[in-house]
Amino acid sequence: MRRIFTGVLFFTFFLAIDGQSRAELEALRKKNLEDMEYVDKLIKSTATEKKENVNELRVIGKKLSLREKIINEYGEEISLLEYRISLNRTACELMEGDLERLRNEYERSVLNAYKATKGTPAVAFILSSKDFNQGYKRLKYIQQITRYRRNEAEIIGQIYNEVHNTRERLENDMKSIFDLKKKEERQKEILKEEQGKKEKLITNLSKKEKQLKQELEEKKRISKQIENEIARLIEEERKKSTVTPLNSEMRLIGDSFGENKGRLPWPVEKGIITSHFGLQKHPVLKNVTEDNIGIEITSNSPTKAKTVYKGQVVRIFAISGANMAVIVRHGKYLTVYQNLVNVKVKAGENLANGQEIGDVFIESGEDNKSVLKFMVYEEKVKLNPELWIVKK
Repeated sequence: MRRIFTGVLFFTFFLAIDGQSRAELEALRKKNLEDMEYVDKLIKSTATEKKENVNELRVIGKKLSLREKIINEYGEEISLLEYRISLNRTACELMEGDLERLRNEYERSVLNAYKATKGTPAVAFILSSKDFNQGYKRLKYIQQITRYRRNEAEIIGQIYNEVHNTRERLENDMKSIFDLKKKEERQKEILKEEQGKKEKLITNLSKKEKQLKQELEEKKRISKQIENEIARLIEEERKKSTVTPLNSEMRLIGDSFGENKGRLPWPVEKGIITSHFGLQKHPVLKNVTEDNIGIEITSNSPTKAKTVYKGQVVRIFAISGANMAVIVRHGKYLTVYQNLVNVKVKAGENLANGQEIGDVFIESGEDNKSVLKFMVYEEKVKLNPELWIVKK
């Protein structure tokens, strides 16, 4: 009997864990589908404007990455269900075997009781006793037999219901796998179509090699100007610190900023990262890499840039051909927000968490998208912003 209940309890525990795993997969897939819907909106503007550029290629790449994640999630859920089906079948076989044995034992107990009482009704069996002691023992015997049968009947009923429920789960899981495989195949078909579109766009862009190289040089120029401004700012503050050291409040803000690594909000309400930090292979030009000092976040227009943490505006400057940049100090850390217009803050102003800094410039050549360039520094050291903001 212990083996039966151990099996049922183990199976119930697995179902609880399995249910949690499926719920997590479904929640993750829902989020990825929402992200992909947002990327779709970005891509549809391109279809209308018929623009072809590197940023658009990166947006499409992001969509392909999301679709591959969704396909993988379907595969994981199918594997989980197949494993559960295997366990369900094993559980069914075990419980059906136990059910058969219990039924046989129950039949034998009824037969043995009948033989012991020689078919005499319970009351007559007790009253036919030779003396009081024998009658008392017969009463106890009948009570024990009755309790045993009742318990056996309850156990048989429980196992029968569990077998029935397990068979229902098997059927439901089989249907779920069928539906998931259909969805998985459809996603694979769409992925193949989108990969074809991406390859076509790469081919078309590769014909504009001269233009792409010019854009890359322009990007390097902007990065260099920002780095020079950071270096100039640090040097100015170093000279000031000999007279006026960093105040205690700013030191506390810096410590708090550092403690929130990986938990800082995004500098825009909604968007996707289309250019990552550090050395990155150029998506079109062969054997060419670009060294990014920050990340680029592409959003639907209009988009507001917001500070990721409280701090003080220490520099606002214009970049030729790249609009405005704002540097905010958070103790020993700096955040940079570039490609802004209509800047709403001024140098020396103290900012609260999430305070609006300005509008992200609407790139008419980028199909009315907004692309924010966002950087994080620890003094002069460039840091990867993706490690500081929350993962979406």
